[in-house]
Amino acid sequence: MTRLAIFILGLSLLTPCASYAVALPACAGNIEIQGEHLLRVEQNGVVVITDGRALVLEGIRLPTGSRENAPGIYVDRAFAMLDGYVKHGPLTITALRPKEDRYGRVRGQLFNGQGVWVQQALLRAGLARVAISPDRTECASELYAAEDAARAARAGIWADPSYAIRTPDTVATFAGTFQIVQGRVLTAELKNGRAYLDFGSDWHSDFTAVIAPEDMDNFRKLGVDPRSYAGQTIRVRGLVQMHNGPEIEVANPQSVQVIEVP
Repeated sequence: MTRLAIFILGLSLLTPCASYAVALPACAGNIEIQGEHLLRVEQNGVVVITDGRALVLEGIRLPTGSRENAPGIYVDRAFAMLDGYVKHGPLTITALRPKEDRYGRVRGQLFNGQGVWVQQALLRAGLARVAISPDRTECASELYAAEDAARAARAGIWADPSYAIRTPDTVATFAGTFQIVQGRVLTAELKNGRAYLDFGSDWHSDFTAVIAPEDMDNFRKLGVDPRSYAGQTIRVRGLVQMHNGPEIEVANPQSVQVIEVP
């Protein structure tokens, strides 16, 4: 073998190949799409790939700026980071059932050609929040860990009061927006198949986390009795609605973080 051939062989061993196999986390499910490249990122954060299919980033929520009474700078930063990551193909997308939303878009975890788990990277940068779907709960613990690390480091949105974790007595101010609320559950009761986690003594005005009858099966399957949250400090997230005071609907145990209070 000539010196030139040896030199070229050495370079090939040192230079990473763009199409190497991505090491997928066990929680992510099976590969649904592989080997495609980015066509465009749409304004709602949907990723469109070269074969024409669209991907919804499962498990996270990107900043929306004025729609949640927050600065638009984080919207720009989040989309710039997302665009930068997905330009590095080929892309790998995993999905569990149900694999598509009502618009026919694939709901999946996204990995780029450099082995970056895009949802996790956005969370670690503080440019997304965890948003667990009622019917898709994969990788919840991994995604929460990434968000928690970003919040501890005050990265991205976590340095801005617009995205602070709310308390039960202040969340009513943010009705109509996606919020994270943390507090101690005073009482937890079941009435007509619906669970009510009350954070105050007056359910007419205090904050309540509600579990609808159709979502109770998600708790039963994991052996979780919602009444067990009484006396515990928990963190819930979702759209704040006003119904006898502010409330957030909780669809599964993965949407509830039990917080260890020192």
